[in-house]
Amino acid sequence: MTKHVIDAQNKKLGRVASEAAAILMGKNTADFARNIAPDVKVEIINASKADISEKKKGEKFYITYSGHPGGQKREKLGKLIERKNVSEAFKRAVKGMLPDNKLKTKMLLNLTVTE
Repeated sequence: MTKHVIDAQNKKLGRVASEAAAILMGKNTADFARNIAPDVKVEIINASKADISEKKKGEKFYITYSGHPGGQKREKLGKLIERKNVSEAFKRAVKGMLPDNKLKTKMLLNLTVTE
């Protein structure tokens, strides 16, 4: 099992998330296969010191939908950070960059975000 550490200090949210997603998928290895989840761990450190602009906090929405009429909920990035913390924003960003298949949950279990 290999472990990768990504320092998020003074870096943009999306840049760090795309780097973490590529490593979790195994795209940086020579034996990359889409149908196999690689045995890697990714740790993002200094998440609270990441460069997230005020404009992004006010304009970026996370939308959830329950399937029922009127069941759509929208939450701004700033409110999400207040309610949970910055690590939740990183987890959601990485989750959106991973492929929608059965391996997604296995890959996300190998992601840890520390403040």
